[in-house]
Amino acid sequence: MSKRKFFREQDELEEQEMLAAQDPVQVALDTFFADGLITEVLYTVKSGKEATVYCCQAHPSTGVELFAAKIYRPRNNRGFKNDAVYQEGRVIRNGQVRRAVQNKSRFGREIQFSMWVNYEFEALRALYKAGADVPRAIARTDSAILMEYQGDRQHAAPSLQAVELSKEEAHRVFEQLMDNIERCLAHNYIHADLSAYNVLYWQRQIKIIDFPQAVDPRFNPNAFALLSRDIENICHYIARYGLERDGQRLAHHLWQKFKNAEL
Repeated sequence: MSKRKFFREQDELEEQEMLAAQDPVQVALDTFFADGLITEVLYTVKSGKEATVYCCQAHPSTGVELFAAKIYRPRNNRGFKNDAVYQEGRVIRNGQVRRAVQNKSRFGREIQFSMWVNYEFEALRALYKAGADVPRAIARTDSAILMEYQGDRQHAAPSLQAVELSKEEAHRVFEQLMDNIERCLAHNYIHADLSAYNVLYWQRQIKIIDFPQAVDPRFNPNAFALLSRDIENICHYIARYGLERDGQRLAHHLWQKFKNAEL
């Protein structure tokens, strides 16, 4: 080993040790602090297999009080068992990057992790612009997304699964969810993991969250099956309020409209 390579590797090792000694949350959110977007992390909203979400104090210059910061777990610590199902149809145009991802090299894994984060960020931006009930995405890094917050300083918005609705309200929420599923499909997105657990409910309004696994129905061969599962999950949720809906029939009808360019 050359002397230059030895010292370079020593420097890299020291840098890794320094990062490991720092607060991982602070490291992940450094860019948002530096860019004057947030001033403080207030509390943990939710810690899951894929990511941890924090409530953050927004910088006064942003014009809002709170932001949500979603920090992703490294790919090898995440819970999705069938990434390939969601990745099908996603094109990597750079040949060198594509080969690195296919070979699952360290560089390839890092790139794929960053792409996973970026995919959710871009999906949120596109769907928010299209008028879907999703949080507004503010900024991103290679491992985190800063977005609109649902809740207040004391409490985060609960999921639909955790609230009790009247039958009339459940019917209204179902219609909103179906409208959102159709709007997403019209803009070439299927959530692909939709359920009452990732729909937030705050002040009688819904926000659909968690889009990293979303698929493009034009290119993913699993698109219809994933759309059907999303709709059936929502139908299963409202069934507890005595509202019976045929998820398969609704999915087939919506898919036919999509294929016929009627959305």
